Amino acid sequence: MGKVLLVGAGGFIGSVLRYLIGGLVQSAFPASTFPYGTLAVNVTGCFAIGLVSQLVEAHAALGPATRTFLVVGCLGGYTTFSAFGNETVNLLRDGQRVAAALNLGGHFVLALCAVWCGRLAAQLIWR
Repeated sequence: MGKVLLVGAGGFIGSVLRYLIGGLVQSAFPASTFPYGTLAVNVTGCFAIGLVSQLVEAHAALGPATRTFLVVGCLGGYTTFSAFGNETVNLLRDGQRVAAALNLGGHFVLALCAVWCGRLAAQLIWR
């Protein structure tokens, strides 16, 4: 039951951050239908999970409870690939093929690069 509460508490925090940050980024592009907010959340979430994963794998820096809270809870609530999928399908449905392709490419390329950069940052910071 303890792990469930850790995930729930982390999920609450991650979901609230996702709502606030995603909304803030999206509001910077009021006339756009492109999901910039979701892209920003997913890329920063991927960076964070890369950073945490590297710390755990290379330095055993976090205990199991902290990992559960951060990775499953906070980052699980924060990152939103389900929203990404839905928004991409909506763009396709609305005939916005170029925006859909940019959304796909942006998420895959930038998010994977962000995980890599997060791991590199962790290696540089915690040698």
